[in-house]
Amino acid sequence: MSLNSNAGLPTPWAEFLEELDALLLGQAQLHCIGGFVISLFYGLPRPTGDIDYNSVSSVYSANDIQEMAGAESALARKYKVHLHYVPVDSIPEDYEARLVEMFPGRFKNLHLYMPDPYDLILSKLERNSSKDRDDVEYLARVLHLNAQLLRERYEKELRPILVNESRHDLTLRLWIDACFQPANEPESGCGLKH
Repeated sequence: MSLNSNAGLPTPWAEFLEELDALLLGQAQLHCIGGFVISLFYGLPRPTGDIDYNSVSSVYSANDIQEMAGAESALARKYKVHLHYVPVDSIPEDYEARLVEMFPGRFKNLHLYMPDPYDLILSKLERNSSKDRDDVEYLARVLHLNAQLLRERYEKELRPILVNESRHDLTLRLWIDACFQPANEPESGCGLKH
């Protein structure tokens, strides 16, 4: 399965984002991560009620965006979905160069970007919840991701900026051993215990 760059926006997301776009008086670029990206673009069958984002490039701050479309906003009450700012420390240094706009030309002021699948996986490294591990397994299996590329990106772009390298080294090694298949081996489940 590959990136579904022509993915449509289902209800209520389409209406929610269109109304947010109309509220914006200038350009706002959000770097989205998490379940919304994985379900809408990579086909993970898990509904989500929020769009996690780790960065906003705009005349608006993350607080401004949260006031307009966060969990306590009028938009969230109206549509029962919301934006969720998630400051993430474990994302590769050069991830912005690999961002892809999710709905180019769809909105006037709102621009939603997503990281490539390797950067998306690495953004989950620090939290390492059972949901994160499920996402890693899904992306590795469905997209046939390359464990060596993930390891190289981690070593070059992420490990130098992490505080607890040994912990993250171990997490990455466990993810690769459990979720990534060596070349020419049949697929099997991730095998990570929750």
